[in-house]
Amino acid sequence: MAKILIILPEADYDPSEVALPWLVWSEAGHRITFACRNGQPSYADPITVTGAGLPVLAATLKMRMEAEEAYTRMIASAEFLKPITWAKAGAKHYDALHFPGGHAPGMKSYCESAEVFRLAKEAFAANQPVSAICHGVLPLARAGVLRGRRTTALTHIQEEIAVRLTNRALPGHYRTYPVSVEDEVRQRIGKAGTFERGPLFPRYAGRKSPNAGFVVQDGNYLSARWPGDAWTLALRLVAHLRKLVAEGDKP
Repeated sequence: MAKILIILPEADYDPSEVALPWLVWSEAGHRITFACRNGQPSYADPITVTGAGLPVLAATLKMRMEAEEAYTRMIASAEFLKPITWAKAGAKHYDALHFPGGHAPGMKSYCESAEVFRLAKEAFAANQPVSAICHGVLPLARAGVLRGRRTTALTHIQEEIAVRLTNRALPGHYRTYPVSVEDEVRQRIGKAGTFERGPLFPRYAGRKSPNAGFVVQDGNYLSARWPGDAWTLALRLVAHLRKLVAEGDKP
């Protein structure tokens, strides 16, 4: 089975974008390692976990029950409680890397980290499988590894909806940077790159609808937009790893 490294932000990541892939990959028999900034367990955005403070019209931004159950199991797991540091992590020791997203202030050190950029560069230089979702695409774009590639990420429309629904109750919580994720990623992939927004009305993938999410694949790189795509993204990575093994191309 494959060894998968999940690089966690210091705090405030989206729980669905970590816990659902962890669940899918664990159930498939893969070995998971977490990497955190200081080698201490890193926890998800508490507002997304509990829904506390979300206005009524933004209640759907709270994680769903399926993700809540997966997150509860994940944070009690041995691998979650004993992460390695970003600095000690090396892409060459793993068969795939996962870059999750989130939006709250704790995400910034991850999106701006030279160590996270290094991991991205190592993985792409070795043509290793990489999955990224939502704001997790930003460190890849900033590391320069997505130039000329096909990708998706949190779309401008999705980000604006979240900001407008919550800005009065939670000012700034859903606005990580002044420029939207989509706009920055588009600029960094260049004219030779392609940004795919996916369906205007996204569906939420889960155990009952595993393929409902939107995923863009460019070689060994798989990307997705928001928590609703996380289950499908995880399944696509499992299928891709299986294909590489069958073809004798496992990294």
